[in-house]
Amino acid sequence: MNRRCLPWLARLLPFLLAVFLASAPADGHELNSASLSLTEVEGHEGRFLVGWQASSSTLQSELATPAVFPPPCKLDGAFLDCGQAGLVGAIELPWLEGTETNVMVVIEWRSGSRLFRVLTGSDPSVVVYGIPSSAGLRALKPIVVDYTWLGVEHILTGFDHLLFVVALTLLVRGGRKLVGAVTAFTVAHSLTLACAVFGWLTLPAPPVEAAIALSIVLVCGECIRPNDSLARRAPWAVTFAFGLLHGLGFASSLLDIGLPERHVPTALLFFNVGVEIGQLGVIALVVALSLFAARIPVQPATVRRGLVYAMGGMAGYWSIERIVATLTGPSL
Repeated sequence: MNRRCLPWLARLLPFLLAVFLASAPADGHELNSASLSLTEVEGHEGRFLVGWQASSSTLQSELATPAVFPPPCKLDGAFLDCGQAGLVGAIELPWLEGTETNVMVVIEWRSGSRLFRVLTGSDPSVVVYGIPSSAGLRALKPIVVDYTWLGVEHILTGFDHLLFVVALTLLVRGGRKLVGAVTAFTVAHSLTLACAVFGWLTLPAPPVEAAIALSIVLVCGECIRPNDSLARRAPWAVTFAFGLLHGLGFASSLLDIGLPERHVPTALLFFNVGVEIGQLGVIALVVALSLFAARIPVQPATVRRGLVYAMGGMAGYWSIERIVATLTGPSL
């Protein structure tokens, strides 16, 4: 093979791999899934209607009592009575441990508060917070731990946000500029995240998700532009603008998960802390890999360009998909 072709292959390989992974059907083991819903009955404080659905008929019939509820709560047919104390404590699914089944738990209170969790064989329980609003930070430890981890998890599993952070790290040259750009992104998404959670700013999710995908395309485009641009001269201004969009995306996920009614500010703060921990971890990894790539006998610029094309191609696909879904979906 002509050696002149090698740089082009190195550039195209990540892009072709990304297209293949996006278009190829995913073959895997079929997993059982189930859902447990607890809806507080209107006019009956501490009384919940229990709903249990499973994809497996065996699972549906064999588990008449799918969960172990906190001690004050007692099952009464299709209802769960927790009395004046309310539904507070750990809801455990002992049978789930070690299995490949996923169980979606949704709890809804009359006040409109909502708690959403997906339980797995490695994590078969969920804690319903009953911490007094006057409690100190030490008493709030379960909320601090849970929502910090949820923030980290959101960055690591939210591939659009993840690609944006990677593209941003590849775009910005110089430690000070990178710190400034990341700080501006953090401030911006913290603002819109808080505004959306407290109900001060509401935008439909589909166009926001489409705009987030487009932001990745634009940053990837800036990465391969040979000429100077605003994104290179003042990256903090660009990341601040895009951070406003990403904050709305974070808010959508956080509102779907649910927030503890008495501790919304605490949960919001530590979810944001988790997002930053995950974000800084990704940036550190990209920088470390860049330094490693500079020491091996491969052209770093070629690898970097190929990675940017792969990310831009994936984000372009998401953009088209989300724009079409926005235009063809229900009227906004």
